[in-house]
Amino acid sequence: MTQDIIALTPRMPDTRTLLAALYAGGPDLRVDRVSEGAAVRLHAPDGRPLVSVEVPLFVQVPGEVSRLFAGSVPEETPMWWTEVRATTAAPEAQRLAASVAGRLTAVLGGTTWPAQAGRTGVVPVSSAECEEGGAAHPAGDDVPLAVDVLTDRAAVVFQDRPVIAATTWFSDLLRSAVASDLELQVVTPPCTRLTLPTRTLLTGLPARWVVRDSASGYYDGLTGAVLHWHEGRFAPAPAEAGGFPLAGAFTSPPATGTRGEQQLVLTLHTTHPATEQLLLGDALEACWQTLTGAPPTGWSTAEPVNVPWSPRQLTELARTRAQKSAPTWLIAVGTPDRPAIATVRVTHTSSGVEEHITLTIGYGAGQHPPVASLPELAETLATRHHLASMLTHLRTARADLTTPSHHEPLPVPFSFTLGPDAVTTIGPTHARSIPGTRPALLGRAARPAMHYTLGAGDGTAPAAWHHLKQLKELLETGPSAGSSRGPGNLSGSGGH
Repeated sequence: MTQDIIALTPRMPDTRTLLAALYAGGPDLRVDRVSEGAAVRLHAPDGRPLVSVEVPLFVQVPGEVSRLFAGSVPEETPMWWTEVRATTAAPEAQRLAASVAGRLTAVLGGTTWPAQAGRTGVVPVSSAECEEGGAAHPAGDDVPLAVDVLTDRAAVVFQDRPVIAATTWFSDLLRSAVASDLELQVVTPPCTRLTLPTRTLLTGLPARWVVRDSASGYYDGLTGAVLHWHEGRFAPAPAEAGGFPLAGAFTSPPATGTRGEQQLVLTLHTTHPATEQLLLGDALEACWQTLTGAPPTGWSTAEPVNVPWSPRQLTELARTRAQKSAPTWLIAVGTPDRPAIATVRVTHTSSGVEEHITLTIGYGAGQHPPVASLPELAETLATRHHLASMLTHLRTARADLTTPSHHEPLPVPFSFTLGPDAVTTIGPTHARSIPGTRPALLGRAARPAMHYTLGAGDGTAPAAWHHLKQLKELLETGPSAGSSRGPGNLSGSGGH
């Protein structure tokens, strides 16, 4: 199993301290840069990759360390986060990683995760002889960082963190696997959970969360399908009677721990004119302010979220990436006392600059999501923030917004809002003609947005899915069905 050790220090690891840490294996180890300079890697004298050390990250957002380590690490902000990762290429690699991290905290203060993992001694590294006729161990950017099993169909990584986050390393590994036509498979124990950004990435690309359970064997942590190793990857194991069985550990979740907890999920799409005055993030900030009473606290392109919230800075990043014809994907978080997290994808299309936002807010037992405030929020988004569409759900799920490796009920939709441009494109008369409902008109009467209540409008009636299906079919058969300025995808569940 790949071993991860993280050094959390109050002071920045400068060049001298990093060099002292890298000397944990003695002067004979080789060092090179990988991942376009985002990490350095230690190699044994024979070329075997042993340990990678990522560029230190300055975490300025309160609550991020506790969120990603399930409260097992003392929370101090700001701090420097340095990931050290040992491969399985040599038995001494884990001890070497521990010494690298331990030397950083010994000089700079702070702590390591796991606790007490850090050491400071020199770790001798032996040279493994290549087998006769064999090739030397490869090195360089073409070797995936911390892949435990590599076949012609999958890149398999074993992880034992309490929470799997969408770190820079994880995102780079996923991107590398997809570019190589490989499926990324992350193997964890059943106690591990995923952050919402990680779940979003795994469900949107060729990837699988493989849970290793002592009773159920291997199963898919998101679908529950029993898995077996087949033709170079973990794949669903067919049952003797046909079909694919579900693991008992997935279908029988723990009876305690999250009872009464809920998540409010907003999936919205905005389309802005591509002007020099454009400021992205305002729609998300309006949602956050209305639903939690405060704006987001931080944003980043990976976890941990480390930069204080700034619409201006994220707009500059999106503009720079658009000049390279590349989309922007980012994460935003809120205060620790009100769990909230969002993913945002920004693209430049013929219609303008589009934001695809999924915001999820957690509520503990006895707390009530502010469902009644959604129509007012929808009107604000439609009149001030170029809303194209918004779909809202409620779901019974963990208030801390992590995804466990067992079944959780599907979200239930309770409202849908169609922005004024989409209403104009479809036709106001047609948009009002869905049987059994009368949408609320929002904004200017001459050019309104329309807010539809689904089911009982409180996220408790699964029949709302049928109502949403009717609405989707109606809007897709409108006069301008297929227009790029239409209502967007109504069948999604906000990345869940």
